Amino acid sequence: MKILKFGGTSLQNANRVNQTTDIIRQRTENDSKLAVVVSAFAGVTDLLISAAQNAAAGDESYKTIVQTLEDIHLNIAQKSLSVQNQSRALAKIVSSLNDLHDVLHGVFLVRELSARVLDFVMSFGERLSAFIVTEVLKEKGVNAEYLDARQVIKTNDHFGQAAVLWDETNEKIQRLFKNKQKLLVITGFIASTKQNETTTLGRSGSDFTASIFGAALDVEEIQIWTDVDGVMTADPRKVPSAFSIPQITYEEAMELSHFGAQVIHPRTMQPALEKKIPIRIKNTLNPQHPGTVISDQSNNWPWSIRGLTSLDSVALVSVIGSGMIGVTGIAGRVFSALAREKINIILISQASSEHSICFAVLPEYSLQAKNALEKELKLELIERTVNKVIVEDNLSIIAVVGEKMRRTRGIAGKVFSSLGQHGINIVAIAQGSSERNISFVIDRKDLTNALNAIHSEFFKHQAENNREVKK
Repeated sequence: MKILKFGGTSLQNANRVNQTTDIIRQRTENDSKLAVVVSAFAGVTDLLISAAQNAAAGDESYKTIVQTLEDIHLNIAQKSLSVQNQSRALAKIVSSLNDLHDVLHGVFLVRELSARVLDFVMSFGERLSAFIVTEVLKEKGVNAEYLDARQVIKTNDHFGQAAVLWDETNEKIQRLFKNKQKLLVITGFIASTKQNETTTLGRSGSDFTASIFGAALDVEEIQIWTDVDGVMTADPRKVPSAFSIPQITYEEAMELSHFGAQVIHPRTMQPALEKKIPIRIKNTLNPQHPGTVISDQSNNWPWSIRGLTSLDSVALVSVIGSGMIGVTGIAGRVFSALAREKINIILISQASSEHSICFAVLPEYSLQAKNALEKELKLELIERTVNKVIVEDNLSIIAVVGEKMRRTRGIAGKVFSSLGQHGINIVAIAQGSSERNISFVIDRKDLTNALNAIHSEFFKHQAENNREVKK
């Protein structure tokens, strides 16, 4: 059995919905054991969030957004379904959006938007897209059935990013699929508590849904369909010579994803990794391309690195002071202060002299981080054991990733030499103990130059070698 997940870019408009449903139909002809997970149509979740926030702020423009949502879904349904099959589908869409309007009107009246209500509002995106995709598949002769994942994926009540209750969820999924003959079209991203309150699974939640079902059913493969030919050696928008990677390990994919690669989120891979289920990244716009397989196997890759990725915009926060040398507990207090503020740390670098600790955070959290540290280290700042807390903005992080890096000498030298030849200064460096990742911070204005320089250094004979890899 295989799980196929289609994201918002695969469902961007009626043409994309038609392409996607054709792909599904063709695969049902060759493999009867399939299930499909879908995201909301492109841009819909953002519109739902905006509508809810506007309603909570007392802004009646939420009504206009609901009308826009109705137009999007009715337009796709009308263009994707024959006239004789439209009436029931259109009535269902209008009814669902009337329910959404009623919920938002309540938010508007009380001027309050809880995380619980926001999760319920966001659920309309996947519920509508899965319903429409199901109806289109039925029209194309596929024995399809809509499944609201809230029936089987059970979570705690941490609204916004709920944690899965695995035993109960696995049991419900396995019982549902036992002797199930129809192709299930499943809502991604959404789940429910034991009390049947709607929850969401956080960023890349639809990918996570596919992985949850895949692990519960111990499937042969999980396919994530998007708009690129798999995982690339670099972001092709910044590095034109970037090319698709045929195979990559779970660990390499996690490293790339953590530092900005948007193809798949690390959390998505965890259930699949535990069951050793391969994840294949495929392109809806180019379905014949084999894509990238993420598994525990590493193929005969001819280069010493697998790829590079970047976070375009970060801030670097530094704690500096000669009084920190040899003093135990400073680092612990620094990171505890940030944890209390729920600030995620992307990269950490500490001088061997212990004179300074620096770490990267997203720019929107830099001032909050600075204030938290100055409060935590107030006495040290007064006594001058800590000189200052400094924030540097307009920076980027690049990560060079590869399983082979652990066994290959001179990787760091080649990376930094290529940057030096292009006059690019490094602000901070970090390397994990696994040695499959070298990360460093540079000025944001140098990002594209740096990515191209490193990519060129490691993939000099890319065209020739890439042909060999594809054979």
